[in-house]
Amino acid sequence: MPQNRRQFIKNALSGTAAISTLPLLNSCSNKQAKLTILHTNDVHSQIEALANDHWEWPGKGGFSKRAALIDDIRKSAEHTLLLDAGDIFQGTPYFNFYKGKLEIELMNKMHYDAATIGNHEFDNGIVELSKRVKEAKFPFISSNYDFNETPLHGLTFPYKVFNKGAIKIGILGVGIELEGLVNSASYGKTKYNNPISVAEKTANHLRNNEQCDYVICLSHLGYKYESEKISDHSLAEATSNIDLILGGHTHTYLEKPTKVKNAIGKEVIINQAAYSGVCLGRIDVSFTNAKPITSTLNSIYHV
Repeated sequence: MPQNRRQFIKNALSGTAAISTLPLLNSCSNKQAKLTILHTNDVHSQIEALANDHWEWPGKGGFSKRAALIDDIRKSAEHTLLLDAGDIFQGTPYFNFYKGKLEIELMNKMHYDAATIGNHEFDNGIVELSKRVKEAKFPFISSNYDFNETPLHGLTFPYKVFNKGAIKIGILGVGIELEGLVNSASYGKTKYNNPISVAEKTANHLRNNEQCDYVICLSHLGYKYESEKISDHSLAEATSNIDLILGGHTHTYLEKPTKVKNAIGKEVIINQAAYSGVCLGRIDVSFTNAKPITSTLNSIYHV
């Protein structure tokens, strides 16, 4: 075969191969996205910054500086989620006087996307909590508390799905055992279900039925305990479909998030952002073909 003919066929075959891959490459590129997840926990009604002589975080925290920081981040991040892992209430006279109305109003103005329920949300009783949940312009997600026989019936969500570009994010929420921690009169007929079994079932639903690309658990269980008490660590280790746990309750400050192997050997990221709004947690997740490929694990802002 003449050289020029062989070269012609070779070039033609190369061109065919290249053309045949174009739709696949275009399909993958259409599913590329970057998600910025911002989060708080245990804000405890800290409307203003802590005192300048505070023993640990002098002059830090408060809503105003956090709101400005969030606005700045949103200007450069195309897809964001702003989440809270519970204990929004209790800790300053603002809560005693306004009964949580101010905290919810400010969170509405900051455009929180979702929150879960901490034990201190019950401090004014479940009737007052139901009023605050109704005032929120964001969903309260609670997967393992059964509120069917309480004023909160129908006001919370077992999970929510958010669409950010081509990416579907599923969010569930789990709370700590209330008995022995909260006055029973404050939570009424709320039933506590095991957070591990509920989280596994809910995350599986989000991954396989809702077809979510990324599953986040808002947890008010606590970071880690020496006892067998259920924590973020034990939750991560015992489940198989959670990608990220954003925690609260133990006021844990992490310079960078923790990675834990789950029940099937995949990594789960755990993060917590201290307390009183002194920190704003940030996790950046990049997706290719709707699969998370990289995460920025060392972003936490001192507010």
